[in-house]
Amino acid sequence: MPYLIFVTLLWALSFNLIGVYLAGAVDSYFAVLTRVVLAGLIFLPMTRWRGVAPGFIAGVTLVGMLQFGVTYLCLYLSFNVLTVAEVLLFTVLTPLHVALIDDALNRRFNPWAFLAATVAVFGAGLIRYDDLSGDFLGGFLLLQLANFTFAAGQVGYKHLAAHYPSQIPLHRRFGYFFLGALLVVLPAWLILGDPERLPTTPTQWGVLLWMGVLATALGQFCWNKGATLVDAGTLAVMNNLSVPVGLVINLLVWGSETRLDLLAIGGALILASLWINRAGALRKSRLTH
Repeated sequence: MPYLIFVTLLWALSFNLIGVYLAGAVDSYFAVLTRVVLAGLIFLPMTRWRGVAPGFIAGVTLVGMLQFGVTYLCLYLSFNVLTVAEVLLFTVLTPLHVALIDDALNRRFNPWAFLAATVAVFGAGLIRYDDLSGDFLGGFLLLQLANFTFAAGQVGYKHLAAHYPSQIPLHRRFGYFFLGALLVVLPAWLILGDPERLPTTPTQWGVLLWMGVLATALGQFCWNKGATLVDAGTLAVMNNLSVPVGLVINLLVWGSETRLDLLAIGGALILASLWINRAGALRKSRLTH
């Protein structure tokens, strides 16, 4: 849980940095490519290739393609038509994707995880269900694809880590993730990127450096490592905790307007969903023993 809480705070701030300093000013494909390259430069030198199961390498590469490559291309493109608050709002379906994909992989249906994810979705959606822009439909569809690929990636990584145990620590078996992301992002930049919209200010370059080193390299690793240490219900709920945190940062730092009463109620519902999932896990444990 500490890994997931740390990354939640990190990504909540990053959402705002993207929306304020990069969206509409810097080419989305270039921004995502820069993040992947910087993160790869950090992890690839420490990555082990010998002694690692080929299935694990291939699986983590696929996870990188989905969880970062496709997800963040869709995310950055959505910022061109949505506000920061709308982007945060439309990510609220991620917990349902997480819970349902995990159940599908395990060929089961966990009603407690589904209930916890549903409550988290309702709480996050309650926070900003107002004043949606006229172009929100395209952004909404982009973010639902991003939600699905992000959920599939993190659930897939959790299953890969369990299926391929190894004495080699996870941080030395994570560089394949960024190779997978590069397989998606590099062709996208070469085919669709706009060289006329590269960063032009020290602030924009600084934000890209932050996103590459902290939000991507450190954030992606800590999030996926955290995913291996919690159950699927908790992982689903934690996907939505960034919504109230991101909106608080957006309100306090950049002065955007939001309904504080809805923020408080929605945040409380998200925290309550953690309790629901925990209660379900304890009940299941008692029944099995």
